[in-house]
Amino acid sequence: MKFLSAPWRWDFISGRVKADGCVFCRALEKDDRDGLVCFRGQAFFVLLNRYPYSSGHLMVAPCAHLASPADMAGGELGEMWQLTNRALVILQEAFHPEGFNIGMNIGRAAGAGVKDHFHQHIVPRWQGDASFMATIGGTRVMSYDQEEVFATLRSAFAK
Repeated sequence: MKFLSAPWRWDFISGRVKADGCVFCRALEKDDRDGLVCFRGQAFFVLLNRYPYSSGHLMVAPCAHLASPADMAGGELGEMWQLTNRALVILQEAFHPEGFNIGMNIGRAAGAGVKDHFHQHIVPRWQGDASFMATIGGTRVMSYDQEEVFATLRSAFAK
């Protein structure tokens, strides 16, 4: 058996590095590059996942620290879906994925890693994208450099 090292994930997996506060609120407080924020809207923002399931894994999160979409007015949620659709177009044009997974985990029992600030995942997928590596091998294979992905997506959202 061969092993593929992914040491950049260790701090996340081990829980060794624990920052105070909410990861999404902290991202909004940082410089966009440091927070991996690709776009800031009125009520929502788009950021690149620091620990992605696949290259280009984006999240759409509310600017307000809210645990559930049920805590927002319906009109505000429209922006989330507009940004989700925009992200799909941008990811398709930039990286040509063959499909997407989109979804939310709301609450710890549902698998939410951040249970108090809801967010929607947009995960580009390719045939044979090595998803078995994560399931069986506990390793993710990234086809693109994270910095290059951020620069590409940030530029596309700026247009």
